[in-house]
Amino acid sequence: MAITSTSIAAAQQPVYLDKTKPIEDRVEDALSRMTLEEKVKMCHAQGKFSSPGVPRLGIPEIWMSDGPHGVRAEINWNDWGYSNWKNDSITAFPALTALAATWNPEMSAIYGKNVGEEARFREKDVLLGPGVNIYRTPLNGRNFEYMGEDPYLAGEMVVPYIQELQKNGVAACVKHFALNNQEKWRGNVNVVLSDRALYEIYLPAFKKAVQDGKAWSIMGAYNQIWNQHCCHNDRLLNKILRDEWGFDGVVITDWGGAHDTKESALNGLDIEMGSFTNGLTSESEFTFDDYYLGNPYLEMLKKGEVPDSTVDAKARNILRLIFRTAMNSDKPYGSITTPEHYAAAKQIGDEAIVLLKNNGILPLDPAKYRNILVVGENAVRLLNEGGGSSELKVKDMFSPLEAIKAVYGDGVKYAEGYRTGRPMYEKEDIIPQAILDSLRNQAVEMAKDADAVIYIGGLNKNGFQDCEASDRREYNLPWNQDLIIEELAAANPNLMVANVSGNAYAMPWIDKVPAVLQSWYLGTMIGPSMADVISGKVNPSGKLPFSFPRRLEDNSAHYFGERSYPGIEQATDGGNAAADLAGADVNVGKNPEQEYLDDIFVGYRWHDTKKIPALFPFGHGLSYTTFEYGKPVLSAKEMGADGSITVSVPVTNTGTSEGKEVVQLYISDEKSSLPRPLKELKEFKKISLAPGETKTVEFTITPEALKFFDDKAHEWVAEPGKFKALIGSSSTDIRANAQFSYK
Repeated sequence: MAITSTSIAAAQQPVYLDKTKPIEDRVEDALSRMTLEEKVKMCHAQGKFSSPGVPRLGIPEIWMSDGPHGVRAEINWNDWGYSNWKNDSITAFPALTALAATWNPEMSAIYGKNVGEEARFREKDVLLGPGVNIYRTPLNGRNFEYMGEDPYLAGEMVVPYIQELQKNGVAACVKHFALNNQEKWRGNVNVVLSDRALYEIYLPAFKKAVQDGKAWSIMGAYNQIWNQHCCHNDRLLNKILRDEWGFDGVVITDWGGAHDTKESALNGLDIEMGSFTNGLTSESEFTFDDYYLGNPYLEMLKKGEVPDSTVDAKARNILRLIFRTAMNSDKPYGSITTPEHYAAAKQIGDEAIVLLKNNGILPLDPAKYRNILVVGENAVRLLNEGGGSSELKVKDMFSPLEAIKAVYGDGVKYAEGYRTGRPMYEKEDIIPQAILDSLRNQAVEMAKDADAVIYIGGLNKNGFQDCEASDRREYNLPWNQDLIIEELAAANPNLMVANVSGNAYAMPWIDKVPAVLQSWYLGTMIGPSMADVISGKVNPSGKLPFSFPRRLEDNSAHYFGERSYPGIEQATDGGNAAADLAGADVNVGKNPEQEYLDDIFVGYRWHDTKKIPALFPFGHGLSYTTFEYGKPVLSAKEMGADGSITVSVPVTNTGTSEGKEVVQLYISDEKSSLPRPLKELKEFKKISLAPGETKTVEFTITPEALKFFDDKAHEWVAEPGKFKALIGSSSTDIRANAQFSYK
């Protein structure tokens, strides 16, 4: 073979630069060329959202962006201010509660693909999301960023998002690992729970993200478990994430989530971001080299106080991430705010809206109703603003009011009804009562003359609502909205409520209102999605990803009192150094401890098993058509340890319009050695049916679907006995069942 300049160059090229070589070979080659100082440098931030590469070797830095509902606007290099770029406006996609409410993994794949294209266009290597923390209390300020109360639903919905996102050469950073289920005292609350609750409820979605989604990075949570912070928690990161699950990606702190150099060195943390801040508003007086994994780590390594193998492991993981993202020359170019992205946001929003109640007034026929009054701040408010890290700078935001006007014409009028003020974190605007009374009275007077009233209120991204760094103060809607709705209902019987929120809330007016739609933060296309569902152009098909309890005390986390939520503050000596560094008392309490006394009985598991009915149950969602379930058929009556059985059921659209139904499979264990929920979701399928059409839905049941976690044996167990396959339209609307046995 002739020797050419090309072949000589190839022979001289370092392995780490040769993209044809396996990534592990490239990683080891690059690692062998790095100095100790270069390895340590990679382990901590160099800016608010960037960590270093190795310039000497041509290995680029890592650029991160908040997500997962869209790519956040550019932040200054070393403060929380926005950089005021002119080219960082993006598409706002629906919040993850909305995605979960579609109960459609195809929507998750579309979501990941499109948001990934925008992240790639913005030259981001890591998108900080999606989140899969379990919805435990409706007061959690960040529930809107997560995928509901059920681990199976969250796991099934997160995987396609990750897979399609990462095809763009952008790493998913699944968060917040783990048990970040409240914002109050998030900086140091110590969570006490059983291993059974941990493995059955709070870990499965993360495990699916790692093993099935192949996520390239994980974000550690702020809180503590077993008296150790999650971002450098030996059991959580070393023993579970890496040893049990085989994770080969990068563990990144939440901003300000690291607290100790030696623990960070030994306990599985790779990249430290945002230390000595509250991760949201406060600034650090220290340099990036002063981070726990900066100069203090370097000194410990040089003194032999921690082994060199720790920094080699971190650098190895970081290099692997860089080769998958920043040095991936095959990644696509990406695109931003395209018609395709807007269409994707609209499609997801259409399938997310949940019809909770309807006496027949919906859909609101545009030919019949022309004189319509729209009431509520959320009809016009920019709901992408505020909320913390999920705040987005949008190119376009099509409001519900303008979309309703486009459908129903010039007869649409608007009344504000209430006012909430600016989006802030630790404080709120105080609106004078006289102004609030005036706005309410004006809306009620206008309602008397309308053919129909559409109320669009709910929550927003202000502090103490759906917002990072604070939990809600109450279960009822804020700003006297319950009074507004009741007075509107008295003034006009044709009232429909179409509230926007990422959380459940009390509805003391539910019996007085003929129709209720649950919308979500639907992003750029919120208006068109809401208007099309209200008018009937789109038949609603969303299902609740979490239960709506009637009262707060009906929720499992609140049933047991403050020890279960938000926890009990402990006495301390002297000041609270962590609180001083974080700069926000709302995030850090005096050594608070919280015990998950509800154990595995979270959400519908609690309502069903304890016989405490929810106002609207998990999986609930009505349609403008009707569906009839036939008799289920089992492929066998018995299943062995290595076998499986199928259960199939015909579903027919018995109405007059095309619609989509989510067919849900729950499994009930009739006798168990350990307490179990009455039933648990094990599979679901969303189908589309024309009027009169029938489709047979088939589910496969394996021994995995029968197992519970035995925390004494530390293993998953399927006990012999009788089980029921329950098939229905919600967790309480069971339409068919079939018994089988496991041997």
